Amino acid sequence: MFPCKICLQAEVWLLLWLLLLLPPQSTNGSFLQRHFTQSPSPPNQPDQSDQPGKLGIPTPISPDIDNTMYVLDDARGLGRVFDGIGGMSGGGAASRLLVNYPEPHRSEILDYLFKPNFGASLHILKVEIGGDGQTTDGTEPSHMHYKGDENYFRGYEWWLMKEAKKRNPNIRLFGLPWSFPGWLGPGKSDPYDNMTMTALYVVSWILGAKKHHELDIDYIGIWNEKKVDTEYIKILREKLNEKDLKRVKIIANDHHWYPISKYLELDPMLQNTIDVIGVHYPGTHAVNDALKTNKTLWSTEDCSIFSDEKGGGFWARILNQNYVNGQITSTIAWNLVGSYYPQSPYEKDGLLTAKEPWSGHYVVEAPIWITAHTTQFAQPGWQYLKTVGHLFNGGSCVVLTDGLGNLTIIIETMTHQYSQCRKSRVPFFQVSEQTITFSLQGTFKELTMLQVWYSKLGKKPWNNAFQQLPPLTIIDGTVTLKLGVDELYTLTTITTGQKGSHPIPPESRPFPSNFEDNFNVGNSLFRASPHFADQTGVFEYFTNDQGTGDHTFTLRQMLNQRPITWAEDADQTISIIGDYNWRNLNISCDIYIEKPVTGGIFIAARVNKAGSSIRSAQGLFFWVFADGSYQVTNDLERKMVIRSGSSDTHWGSWYTLILNISIKVISPYTRTIILEQSQLKSGSLSLHPQQ
Repeated sequence: MFPCKICLQAEVWLLLWLLLLLPPQSTNGSFLQRHFTQSPSPPNQPDQSDQPGKLGIPTPISPDIDNTMYVLDDARGLGRVFDGIGGMSGGGAASRLLVNYPEPHRSEILDYLFKPNFGASLHILKVEIGGDGQTTDGTEPSHMHYKGDENYFRGYEWWLMKEAKKRNPNIRLFGLPWSFPGWLGPGKSDPYDNMTMTALYVVSWILGAKKHHELDIDYIGIWNEKKVDTEYIKILREKLNEKDLKRVKIIANDHHWYPISKYLELDPMLQNTIDVIGVHYPGTHAVNDALKTNKTLWSTEDCSIFSDEKGGGFWARILNQNYVNGQITSTIAWNLVGSYYPQSPYEKDGLLTAKEPWSGHYVVEAPIWITAHTTQFAQPGWQYLKTVGHLFNGGSCVVLTDGLGNLTIIIETMTHQYSQCRKSRVPFFQVSEQTITFSLQGTFKELTMLQVWYSKLGKKPWNNAFQQLPPLTIIDGTVTLKLGVDELYTLTTITTGQKGSHPIPPESRPFPSNFEDNFNVGNSLFRASPHFADQTGVFEYFTNDQGTGDHTFTLRQMLNQRPITWAEDADQTISIIGDYNWRNLNISCDIYIEKPVTGGIFIAARVNKAGSSIRSAQGLFFWVFADGSYQVTNDLERKMVIRSGSSDTHWGSWYTLILNISIKVISPYTRTIILEQSQLKSGSLSLHPQQ
């Protein structure tokens, strides 16, 4: 554990990293990069999303073959229950910068995500159960760093869930672990070493959510994109029941359709334990073995798109076709909001972009309004009609009802061009202009009018998306619509839809070139310092209770052992801050080494990797160690040593590290990085531009 105070000074062209050294551990993590490949197609099922669907045989209603009739009739029976559309905060630390936004901009962003009949109006919020490990774009803290430790105010997921509930009391909450604190599997990379202890750890998170935050968790997952252990799932159900949490449903296994679908077929006890089969990036299809279980099927992580037109088109398509092709009744987007530093993995993913809390700038992206086409006009508990499916000339249509006479029809005609996901392959398909007619029968035969909401891909600006058009009059039980390509329509009896808006956000500005933090925050709502984004390890505010003068208030690294990892965590604990574009940089940082002999600490700049790639990062690193030595290296692994020698440092004393760097332009094509100063003196982080 290492407290510190920091001072950064910078121009442009650089991302600064504050890196603190964690003593080597014997634990070897098992690493898994984020998977975005489609699940294998079931036998005899083409890997296509645009095969003929279940809308029934389309009937030409005029000599014009492009004018086709589709019958919508609840008398034929209803399909599966719609469970809602969601967003994910986790996997990892993708919402980190959101909590630092000043008001009113922070509340505005939350309105666009969660407020009913305003923006995305999400039905489900999935959050990471922090486990102290790197999970793609950063780490999220565990509520139990070590055995006997309990703190239900670490991190920002508690706050985010409460803000979501404040706006929509009916939103459903879903928790899932990615990593686990190391004490659950000491010396191992397996949380199932003691299954009962791990189950109780997860149950404690659910109980803490209720006790400390009045939050009821509705769904709980197992271990993100990792192996299935059916015995653990049964023990988790047992411990939930013992704590009077029978209402909490289990989702398994947040990975692929197999092997969980087969396990359910072969194990009747497991069949009674799991409530939902949750998969990632299913490519809009479910396997037959999953369908045969009669379980609820969810895409518990999907989308992973750029927050632009192509991403919006992909999202529109899978929100329909996940059900049309796969009977999947809920789709959850990774990620909820792109709120992490540029140059981190999967930059610009998210339903909305909010990565500048220092300026208050944010961007309401296309996927917000694509989501609204479904979420504002159908609620969890509605049911799909059996007459849903693909349109004759491409595209798809889903139809939902509340069973009380209300009807919502969602039509998409996304072309292959606007249906791309950068993390899974979308097979080629064709869509063309067409005219369609719906024949409303059964309960809907007496309807006289449908509200119309419309979006067109390729048409900018996006403030023209999600437009309310004049209502369509139903004549003799039929309604006709001419469809272009890359369009999204919602026809509905619901009249409460709204395209919400807030004042234009502030202009974008870079991170301040002069930044200083003494960590004296009093009773902060969050234990993490503003703008710091942990990449390995966990840094929290810490107040020294001994007479330490200017070092009473510090930022301390809290882990004392390696977590059970999900991604490729570094051996050193790391937190980042600043602007990737900084060029010339002065850094000063007061540091304190707590571990004798093997302890150490470093500051660094121009580091070229973040997130799950951090282990192989290169840059300029200035290290000091408790054994009295120092190093300057070009890499995190300390294989490329520039300088080394004696520093006369030891544990238990405060020192100030200073690192000055500049770039010398030799020619238009050549730049040389100059280490002007790496200085240590006995002894707050600040940033200042060089003159």
